[in-house]
Amino acid sequence: MKWGILGGTFDPIHMGHLRCAEEIRELFALDRVLFVPNSQPPHKDYPVVTPFAQRAQMVRLAIADHPSFSFSDLESKRVGMSYSVETVELLLASHPEAELYFIMGQDAFQTIQTWKDWERLLLTCHLVVMTRAGWKNEGLEEILPPEYAGRFRYNAVLNGYQGPTGQTIFFRQVSFLEVSSSDIRTRIKAGKSVRYLVPEAVLTYLAKTGCYGQ
Repeated sequence: MKWGILGGTFDPIHMGHLRCAEEIRELFALDRVLFVPNSQPPHKDYPVVTPFAQRAQMVRLAIADHPSFSFSDLESKRVGMSYSVETVELLLASHPEAELYFIMGQDAFQTIQTWKDWERLLLTCHLVVMTRAGWKNEGLEEILPPEYAGRFRYNAVLNGYQGPTGQTIFFRQVSFLEVSSSDIRTRIKAGKSVRYLVPEAVLTYLAKTGCYGQ
């Protein structure tokens, strides 16, 4: 079983999240992509995050019609910050048969050294870094400390950097849609349409609940 893990605040989930997840699913022939909303995201700089229950419901609605997309409320069951390394380890403990691919954006990977126990995360699961068109791969040494990057060797067959325990860091270009959750929130507060930026089911939910001041 090959599982993709896509974490995020999803405040709200939008078409960009879904399109990236679909392309990564195809590229790696994943059996499942698990959407894991953060409960208390440690890397958000805006002061208020929409309650987990609302964000979770929007994720459920957004992925309901995709047979290979699943939802997890794992991070809402833990006390404190939602650290990715802990989420991955809990998933591996409960599903030891699963081969996990942790999916993240290029910008997030550039700041990986600020993540809790990032070294352990990179040796616990595969990492899929989604890149944009025109991005040039300069090598891990440009992002990670040289002594740590040196533990990974480029594997031409896999087209990725393989670590000492078999976990691999992949860089893959995907179709980034120019849409962001913060822009969606701003548009809603200004009374503007967000149709075609979020799935129709999420649009209906927003209209019914008045989430984001609609």
